Amino acid sequence: MDKIDTSGMSCPQPVLMTKKGIEKSPEGVDVIVDNNVARENVESFLKHSGYNVSIKELEDSFLIEARK
Repeated sequence: MDKIDTSGMSCPQPVLMTKKGIEKSPEGVDVIVDNNVARENVESFLKHSGYNVSIKELEDSFLIEARK
């Protein structure tokens, strides 16, 4: 399972990194984002790609877990 840290990046970079991550690990990825826009965009991309998505709020970021 790949863990992708997109902290400090603005869209579309988090979505592009997530896309590369699921190409490498199609069974699922964990993505760390640090703003709401990136969270919403990555979540939407993963759901449209057929993944089950759960989001955990961390201290200053979000952990998005995507599984097939």
